[in-house]
Amino acid sequence: MKRQLLSLGCLLGSLALGAAGTAAATGEPRWAETGTAYTDTLGGGQGLASRADGTLLYRGLASVPLELRLKGWNHVGDPDIARGYVFDAYQGPETATSKMFAVTTPAGKRYEYVHRLNPGEKLNNSFATVSPDGQWLVSGEWGDQNRLQVFPAPLLNPATPPTGGALPEAWQITLDKPVRDIQGCDFVTDTRLVCASNDATGTLFPQIRPLLQVDLPRKLDGQPVTGTVRSLFALPQRSVCTGAFETEGVDYDAHSGTLRAEVIPPGVCAVSTAVYSYRQVTG
Repeated sequence: MKRQLLSLGCLLGSLALGAAGTAAATGEPRWAETGTAYTDTLGGGQGLASRADGTLLYRGLASVPLELRLKGWNHVGDPDIARGYVFDAYQGPETATSKMFAVTTPAGKRYEYVHRLNPGEKLNNSFATVSPDGQWLVSGEWGDQNRLQVFPAPLLNPATPPTGGALPEAWQITLDKPVRDIQGCDFVTDTRLVCASNDATGTLFPQIRPLLQVDLPRKLDGQPVTGTVRSLFALPQRSVCTGAFETEGVDYDAHSGTLRAEVIPPGVCAVSTAVYSYRQVTG
């Protein structure tokens, strides 16, 4: 994710709920906005994940444990939870030659899996999301990309060491069109992801800061695959403050069918991150 110094000041004023999201392709349900919540940006502005009991886990700049900061891991991205295991995506300074995924077990034990950057790979580690079968960890880089990276899911995939260690990339999801500044992705089904983009140019997709959908021809199986990308709708940019917004993490709660996406407002209002909720509806 893009790292930026957030100005802290007044809390967001009350904001009106937005209209329903743009309809998807003919015959498919569309995402309708159902509510807005807020979380402290320092503690939760980088991403979120839903637990089995419906509560939410948040990550922010203040979430990085001191032990990991001392090792150089100074940024945490959008997390995921799979089978009670928490997956966090960490990155280091601009000189970093590796990125790291930390996995915390249901018992609270944390293991560190370090991926050494491949030639041409960016150091950014924007998010972690685990396939519904628990076998594959998907992540992504910053900037313009035509791929998502795929790793065996630490601890859940038997190909990984049981107490942390090296995590080589397994293969990739090639995208049929480029994406820009992806801040988070999450699986909706075995063959569909939703991804939050911070692209404000409108050059790759008509919408500004769009929520994207990536459809796969089959579930992840350890072999390269090509994903079909399309834009669903623009994430909300509503605030009493003016300036540049920033899209952050995204989460899909399979138990409740709730999709959530984070947007940090501009200026002094950045102290509080908006969390927008959506449900799929037909008609």
